[in-house]
Amino acid sequence: MTQGKGRGRRPVQGAQVIARANPLHRHSVWLFGLFALAMLVAFWPSYYSRLDVQPSLHFHAHGVALTAWIALMVAQAWLMRTGRRAVHKRLGALSYVIAPLVVLATVQFAHFRVQVVPVPLDPASLYFLTLVLMALAAFIVLYGLAIYFRRQPQRHARYMIATLFPFVTPVTDRLIGRFAPSLVSLVPAIGGSPVVGVVGFLLVDAIVVALIAWDWSVNDRLDVFPVALAVLVAFHLAVLTFYQLPFWIAFGNWFVALPLS
Repeated sequence: MTQGKGRGRRPVQGAQVIARANPLHRHSVWLFGLFALAMLVAFWPSYYSRLDVQPSLHFHAHGVALTAWIALMVAQAWLMRTGRRAVHKRLGALSYVIAPLVVLATVQFAHFRVQVVPVPLDPASLYFLTLVLMALAAFIVLYGLAIYFRRQPQRHARYMIATLFPFVTPVTDRLIGRFAPSLVSLVPAIGGSPVVGVVGFLLVDAIVVALIAWDWSVNDRLDVFPVALAVLVAFHLAVLTFYQLPFWIAFGNWFVALPLS
């Protein structure tokens, strides 16, 4: 744990360390639970209430993989809140299966969605492709860091929390469309389509900045959430710029030609 020596605080040991670490274990379940509820509400009209009329199995593979990931995160956070560390550790092994499934199913879903678009891809399709693939890239980096630091529980937990944030935008996009459509006219457009994802980006960045401030104030830590913020900001900037860059346009047209879906 980073002790923040320059701030004049005494070294924290024993029970004090546990007391300062517990808030994350106690409250992260509510963050994951809130996101799970928001995801259910956001995708209820288009997916969860219409499971029998989806246009392709790719929609189900993507939906099941993401639902399984969020369900796992809620369960893991609950197990830590209730002190069931041994069960938490055993259940965590499922992430080695679910995380690759999230990546595979989402890549195939993105390919299925854009393969019907004439080549060369238009800016709106390139934006969609960038959003999906860069979200996956951010997820892979954050999950990879969580696994790398799996023997450091506090770092591991923070990076696992951060794996939630790349998937916020699809949820906020749909919630805005249903409950706050007036916001759509306020966002920029790409290829004539409103980029409602900007709202989700700003929300995510604000949450992570708040987590940085909280972690520094309560735990003297600046070892995880600043890194997560850098990954997420890079993801957001890529989404807002790559669609107009020649190398990404070439990549998008190459990606569409692959036999992935």
